[in-house]
Amino acid sequence: MTLDIMMPFYGRADHFRAAVDSILAQTDPDWRLVVIDDHNPEEAPGQWLVELGDPRIRYVRHTVNVGINANFQSAIDLAEAPWLTIFGCDDVMLPGYVARIKELIDMHPEATFIHPGTRVIDENGDVTMNLVDRMKAVYRPRFHGSLELSGERMALSLTRGNWMNFPAIAWQRDAICRIGFRPNYKVVQDLALAIDLAFAGARLVVDDQVVFEYRRHSGSVSSWRAAEGSRFAEEQAFFRRLTREFSNRGWRRAARVARTHASSRINAMTRIPEAVAARNSSGLRVLVRHVLGLKVSMVAQDS
Repeated sequence: MTLDIMMPFYGRADHFRAAVDSILAQTDPDWRLVVIDDHNPEEAPGQWLVELGDPRIRYVRHTVNVGINANFQSAIDLAEAPWLTIFGCDDVMLPGYVARIKELIDMHPEATFIHPGTRVIDENGDVTMNLVDRMKAVYRPRFHGSLELSGERMALSLTRGNWMNFPAIAWQRDAICRIGFRPNYKVVQDLALAIDLAFAGARLVVDDQVVFEYRRHSGSVSSWRAAEGSRFAEEQAFFRRLTREFSNRGWRRAARVARTHASSRINAMTRIPEAVAARNSSGLRVLVRHVLGLKVSMVAQDS
């Protein structure tokens, strides 16, 4: 097998089935699916998966809920193929995803991870483009076909604005196993992994052929953490750490961008109306301080 599709699962059964069905519909059968169930409250989705009886599918269920970061690490640890995708349990692969990833592997033999073309869908599967995704489009590199990024150029691009859709990315297993996820992050773990790979000399290939649908909905972990402010406390601490790490490597342009983290602060500004509407005073304080560039810390959400 060329590609292991690793699916950490905790969420809606209908989205989960749509995600699995999209894998079964791939034009290239060179894949294996491993679902890692993070002790989802409902066991029916896992039972449905097992009853499919497809030998290419493996189902693993944690005895307790271990959390998103640990479950992502489990996805890496259980992978066996040369390449893997940590696929979202509510996302959709278009039929040509596996075939296109394999083409890009052949076209870019030195690639460490590959970001194919994506589009965004909402809870109902309709194509959408909210403010967050419009901003990602602004920060995404301009090119036609495919593009390779590495070193400070890659770090600078991603730090200026994290334009990646993490579940769409295919990763070289050996490289990602050596690096792994930084512990204790719940929001920026994908960006941290990409930056650590840049430090290690990795090459990122970006492609413009759309083969993946990334689902954006208000119930996601990242959306909830943004509205109540904890996302930005984590982001600020991460960018301050990155500033030091970039400076130590002599990556001055990347260090300047990390120091200002303008895209994160702009995103926080757009979340202020939500915090006001929810009367979440602690979350509002975090958002305002982050927008102003003042130090923030994790705070409990108002009851």
